[in-house]
Amino acid sequence: MRNFLAAAACACAITMIPGRGLAQSSLDKLDALLQDISTLTADVTQLIVESDGGILEESEIRMQLKKPDGFYWETIAPFPELIVTNGKLLWNFQPDLEQVVIEDWDTSRSELAAQLLNGRTRQLSEEYTITLTSEAGEDHAQFSLLPIASESVYTEITISFIQAELDIIYLHSKNGQKTVWQFTNIERNLPLSDTLFEFVPPDGVEVIQNNYTN
Repeated sequence: MRNFLAAAACACAITMIPGRGLAQSSLDKLDALLQDISTLTADVTQLIVESDGGILEESEIRMQLKKPDGFYWETIAPFPELIVTNGKLLWNFQPDLEQVVIEDWDTSRSELAAQLLNGRTRQLSEEYTITLTSEAGEDHAQFSLLPIASESVYTEITISFIQAELDIIYLHSKNGQKTVWQFTNIERNLPLSDTLFEFVPPDGVEVIQNNYTN
């Protein structure tokens, strides 16, 4: 999800005007599905699937989001880990290692889920060609994101919605591996305290500060 933009030839940009118009329409539809979200909570099941279809790992995750920059992504099992940001600092807490790493937050390096659910689809459209690949009224919509940069670790990202709610994100890696995020128990616009997106390291935990924020 931390891909860099590839340089595009001007001639290519000119000749692809019809395609860009289609992509813009798809982007507008993706925007429409994500509108009216100020906060969002969900349970996430993450599957790491090998190229032969076998499940390498299954994780249980709790996600909470508060616009514009609050993001909370806690892996509960099998390996506990917490990633949380208030839009200025990023905390990565690993209880098993009794360690927390603190870094300056950079929205351009944020995870795909954070970019998408925070409504940063315009930022995504600079990194991916977004196409609506399937639509069945309000019941189902599926989008394909193809990386613009050739050095991307992904060949494709697929995002599916059911009843206007985010359902599944598939991340297709170049090595044939696939990451699947399935979202359940979604709740929109519940009150969430700003303190949820701040992290105070427990006593005795090693603190590694890689940030330069005063």
